[in-house]
Amino acid sequence: MDWHAQHGKWTLSSSDDDDLIPSKSPYLNQRKKVDDSISSWALSDSDEDHDNAKGQSSEQKDLPPKSATSRPKPKKVKVEERPPSPHGRTYYIDEPDDFFETSLPPVNDIYRFYLNKVTGLDKKYNTGALHIKEILSPLFGTLKESVQFNYCFDIAWMVQQYPPEFRDKPVLIVHGDKREAKARLVQQAQPYSHVSFCQAKLDIAFGTHHTKMMLLWYEEGFRVVILTSNMIRADWYQKTQGLWMSPLFPPLPKGSPETAGESPTLFKRDLLEYLGAYRALELTDWIQRIREHDLSETRVYLIGSTPGRYLGSDMERWGHLRLRKLLHDHTRPLPDEEKWPVIGQFSSIGSMGLDKTKWLQGEFQRTLTTLGKSSLRPDPPMHLVCPVKHLAFVFPAGGSLPYSIQTAQKQLWLHSFFHRWQAETTGRSHAMPHIKTYMRASPDFTQLAWFLVTSANLSKAAWGALEKNNSQVMVRSYELGVLYLPSAFNMSTFPVQKDVFPATTSSTSFPVPFDLPPNRYSSKDQPWVWNIPYTQAPDTHGNVWVPS
Repeated sequence: MDWHAQHGKWTLSSSDDDDLIPSKSPYLNQRKKVDDSISSWALSDSDEDHDNAKGQSSEQKDLPPKSATSRPKPKKVKVEERPPSPHGRTYYIDEPDDFFETSLPPVNDIYRFYLNKVTGLDKKYNTGALHIKEILSPLFGTLKESVQFNYCFDIAWMVQQYPPEFRDKPVLIVHGDKREAKARLVQQAQPYSHVSFCQAKLDIAFGTHHTKMMLLWYEEGFRVVILTSNMIRADWYQKTQGLWMSPLFPPLPKGSPETAGESPTLFKRDLLEYLGAYRALELTDWIQRIREHDLSETRVYLIGSTPGRYLGSDMERWGHLRLRKLLHDHTRPLPDEEKWPVIGQFSSIGSMGLDKTKWLQGEFQRTLTTLGKSSLRPDPPMHLVCPVKHLAFVFPAGGSLPYSIQTAQKQLWLHSFFHRWQAETTGRSHAMPHIKTYMRASPDFTQLAWFLVTSANLSKAAWGALEKNNSQVMVRSYELGVLYLPSAFNMSTFPVQKDVFPATTSSTSFPVPFDLPPNRYSSKDQPWVWNIPYTQAPDTHGNVWVPS
């Protein structure tokens, strides 16, 4: 694939992590309905964004007067400020009245894996999906305090998502912003005295605080939500997102031993270890609260990344080596396993190296293909689901897929692994995937050996990379996800659910968020690249894409 012919010659960066620091923001022109107020925008919700690109919104230009006659200027009416969004102001259509009225998921749901609600879909595709207002509603508990771990925040919008009766309850924000971006975040919170901050330490260059998690402390107990959405409005309406919501964890009896309330998956130990890695006083009370609750009902495994260089047994604590360890210890080899493809689906791509033998197959694919203690290391098919540059989703949503031309041109070999995003099974083919999932499927795609939903994109920064002759692993970012293994559910494999929605009854089939099998890119397909222009054909909303 050659972008040179269509877009001229591009200067390549020498940095291995150039995709992590976009220096220019694209802007949006509309061909059909030109609106001066959205003629430009700055990237505000990209996953691997640079500090200075985040949280900025375009200023609305003054519209020309309707007539030339002079008249006194009327006083400007103060309007409610919308959160910064790359989607422009016409994006903010009010959701339909019944958007929050579709039935909630079954309380005895086996997997507790949910997609978010998406505007513009047939009602059945939102039945059993969750919106943030529902997650924070009294239906799930009487909230006393909460913590929001995330990458990108709009605090005014976030506060409005809490129901009125909980809106002044203390909220701790865990973020990775520094300098100017941190100052902007603190400024946003000034009107809200109940909001406080915890800055995650990012000591390794190009790392981000990318974890997305809620800790919810109720009068009735405690709950954990691990998700893929940023804490901004644009992520909760027209994108495909996923989340795991824990059961309600009850308090332990007073005087319970330290080991009480543990799950068979050691989720409690691993969550405490993850929170401890922040080395933050602000999280001390929360660590103690978790110790005092019974997390024994948890059936998923926690997979986190925290920045650092790790040696010896510590190498298996985080990132893809943590995933490898769990797959080694808790799965079994399968007949014809070399025919079971591994599937990775993500919204951003880092630098993989000069060829597939470096990190992708040398490290990451070896992890994904681990099944039990088998010494067999087959080379099964690897399908990477990456949105193609076509009209399936509106261009503005592409700001959340920051795959740069500089990185793409250095690894054209990667594109032979690419498959299209198609999600008719969940009604979300046109809802840009910000969700990140990884799985191992049977050759006929009816069974799963395991499934992972996480914040981690396809990058060494997120998953870690081996160094010094494989004697240490280096991780740049904070990430968090949950791994589903059949053994934790007394199953040998997960059956793939064919009709995910409406999700009105509990099922032992697993609700994969996109269509299986994924379709390989055609010879004409190109991956979405966010920092080149797409002007020859507008998207379905009449937008063209022009990097400024």
